[in-house]
Amino acid sequence: MRTAPADMHAEAQAILQGRPRHQQELFGLRLDRWWQDLDDALTAVYGGERATDLERRLVRIAATAFGERDPELHRLDLQRTLDPAWFQDESMLGYACYTERFAGDLAALIDKIGYLRELGVTYLHLMPLLQPRDGDSDGGYAVADYRRVRTDLGTMADLRTLAAELRAAGISLVMDLVLNHVAAEHAWARAARDGDPHYRDYFYVYPDRTEPDRYERTLPEVFPDFAPGSFSHSADLDGWVWTTFNTWQWDVNWTNPDVFAEYADVILFLANQGVQVLRLDAIAFVWKRLGTNCQNQPEVHAITQALRAVARIACPAVLFKAEAIVAPQDLVHYLGQGAHHGKVSDIAYHNSLMVQIWSTLAAGDASLAAHALRAIPPVPTTTTWVTYVRCHDDIGWAIDAADAAAVGLNGFEHQRFLSDWYSGSFPGSPARGLVFQENPDTGDRRISGSAASLVGLDTAGSPADVDLVVGRLYLAHAIIMGWGGIPVIWMGDEIAMSNDPDWASEPGHESDNRWAHRPRMDWDRAAMRHDLTTVPGRVFAGLRHLAAARSALPHLEASVAAEIPALSDPGVLPVLRRHPLGPLLELFNVTGSWRAFPGSRLAEYGLVGARDALSGEQVFPGPDGNIWLHPYAVRWLVRD
Repeated sequence: MRTAPADMHAEAQAILQGRPRHQQELFGLRLDRWWQDLDDALTAVYGGERATDLERRLVRIAATAFGERDPELHRLDLQRTLDPAWFQDESMLGYACYTERFAGDLAALIDKIGYLRELGVTYLHLMPLLQPRDGDSDGGYAVADYRRVRTDLGTMADLRTLAAELRAAGISLVMDLVLNHVAAEHAWARAARDGDPHYRDYFYVYPDRTEPDRYERTLPEVFPDFAPGSFSHSADLDGWVWTTFNTWQWDVNWTNPDVFAEYADVILFLANQGVQVLRLDAIAFVWKRLGTNCQNQPEVHAITQALRAVARIACPAVLFKAEAIVAPQDLVHYLGQGAHHGKVSDIAYHNSLMVQIWSTLAAGDASLAAHALRAIPPVPTTTTWVTYVRCHDDIGWAIDAADAAAVGLNGFEHQRFLSDWYSGSFPGSPARGLVFQENPDTGDRRISGSAASLVGLDTAGSPADVDLVVGRLYLAHAIIMGWGGIPVIWMGDEIAMSNDPDWASEPGHESDNRWAHRPRMDWDRAAMRHDLTTVPGRVFAGLRHLAAARSALPHLEASVAAEIPALSDPGVLPVLRRHPLGPLLELFNVTGSWRAFPGSRLAEYGLVGARDALSGEQVFPGPDGNIWLHPYAVRWLVRD
């Protein structure tokens, strides 16, 4: 391992002069530990003298942030250094929400911590908190100021207070950091429009359509309905600016080292407010290369490695989560492959698992899910997935054509089936989702909808229908809690909230039906969570039970990989986790009918007479040699 050059240590010592000797030594040791990751990555992206100059700036930025860090956060850094696998623990359970829709503002959210702890939450993702542009802001992802909290939510002081209260309750605060773009109203963009050449170089600006047209030949459209194309003309700039998402979201130019330094400083600033996990939004898009789709380029992973190294030097309690909704073969690179193995993001979204959950529920067949999930390459054991049934975003049917073909399906036709099923247009479908961003050229139709609406609560008439809805919700959440990693519940799903029928009535929401599955928290419904005669009570109790059972199973620690054994019945998805304590075999009946699982398969794993960790029962094959699973049944079988 290469250590940091003497001149870099001198830069740090000049900043930390006057700090206690042990702190200076600690910073120096961290600088040496992470220097090679930092230097390798920056050299790969910027090369030579530009990389060296940037490194010197970054050491000063990191030393300054280290010196300003709160003593309680320094203590947290030491705790996380001694227990670097803390986020892989089987007790981890996440919750995600919009602050204003869950509690009102940051101060009021403190009063809801008890509710979160009752559910078992240890990880709270608050959706965009930073000050966005006025008006339409892509749900808050058009950030106008990285150092201010949204005025309707409070102040940075409120954020620090909330983070401290969450820490005291054993909950880690997670927030978004948009890396690909800023709002056109951001100070950098305003300076560029005012003619400052320094800030003009923070963006991709072209004098005419020549270069944009060359790029457009291979660029997909993210929002074809309301933001077609990837470039927008700016009269103030007298040119065309790169705008992947919306005309008022300007992509930043990461080929400029000044941009890297700016974001490194922002990351450490947010870390010092008490944020423990930063969700790197739109990370896949940050590097542009002509002739490609400008996603997942190698420089993306080098940039992430360098940012992570800076954070490890100044504040090692902070983790990175990659928001990369990409193909599985690309996704694993965000957790580190090859030279970047285990050196980039610590956490990534398991989008494939989410898609396959919905696919199995619609088709009543786990064959595609089994094949697709087996095909995902292994990830570093020091990283983990976020698993989820749904999130704030739409559901895009990321079905690989080759995976579909391998199980006898046409990928395009299966995607069309899923869109029909979850929009309720397929005969017999109980789902009531909404089609989002239909692209007539590609046939792509994504789906909006709450989990309850997608599994059929809105159309359930009889008690038997309601039982099936509750069963489907329980099964979907049992899969994400049994996979390993950090399972995250989206706000309201724990009490089976349906789509908001009035989603379009709020100004700025009328053209984006994703707001249908982002309703305001129904606290009257939440008050029914202890009444097991109600749907909210049954669903809440089920999820709380899953979380409690999960936290008692070391087999679900995230470094233990999930395997998909051979299917005995396409209607039963088996998941196997091989732990030193013995195997955990999870069985999920993804159909609405009774299904059998052979007792011989239990014997294969030494699990005849095993305990079901969810029911407490011992499980033995019946006279026919099978165990039988009722509709949407879940079994987690372990040896005592």
